[in-house]
Amino acid sequence: MFSLLLLCRPDEKDQLIADLWESGTAGIQEEDGSLRAFFEDGADANALTRCFAACSPQFRREESRDWAHAWQDLWEPLLVGSRFFLVPAWRDDPTPPGRLRIEMHPGQACGTGAHPASQLSLVALEEHLTPGATVLDIGTGSGILAEAALLLGAARAIACDIDPLAIAAARERGPLLLFRGSARSVRSESIDLAVANINAVVIADLAPEIRRALKPGGAAILAGFTGRDRDRVEQAAEAAGLRVRKTLAREKWIATICRAAER
Repeated sequence: MFSLLLLCRPDEKDQLIADLWESGTAGIQEEDGSLRAFFEDGADANALTRCFAACSPQFRREESRDWAHAWQDLWEPLLVGSRFFLVPAWRDDPTPPGRLRIEMHPGQACGTGAHPASQLSLVALEEHLTPGATVLDIGTGSGILAEAALLLGAARAIACDIDPLAIAAARERGPLLLFRGSARSVRSESIDLAVANINAVVIADLAPEIRRALKPGGAAILAGFTGRDRDRVEQAAEAAGLRVRKTLAREKWIATICRAAER
């Protein structure tokens, strides 16, 4: 067994973890300003080093050990907002009274719920989802936001992603309406609440399609970007006909809540 130590910024960690799992890592440990990923001897160390060259990988030979189990021990349950209890799938911690339980499945797809952008999206769902609503989760990743919408009382949760691995992971979360694609494939004025936890570039590009899919007066939660991209996202939203109503922040991450105009 060997490991690669990869340097990364805090805002890169969630995506890097997903990329490592797709590359076949046996387990991941977080270290100061970096991630250490463990691989079985059959893995191609040279190919992995080239793949993650931007992270200045450092190779180290490791003793045989159950690194996957050791990595699992690092994951702890999280209380998010006033309603949610996020717990790793392999743990049996009791759900606190009044909380809605959501299992985290690290490694299946982007979106474990641990990232500040995901947590902001969950808080925004708490505040802006009306029971009985039809919700669209754009770029669903692991499906955690779509599942949260159902737990909060949504009548339907439609989830889409361009990544087939994400669709496969989200399918395990229950009665979600899943399809591979984007908001462009959704019927006009059919959605009460859209959530897009992606990145500033994609959100700005999809803003007109999000507006088209929303019913008059419908809401959009836009997240997955930092404060430096706030103006870009909000300007794109306004240009598409979405009015910015509120902004949430955690660390340097932003979630913008918009509304489509009433008729």
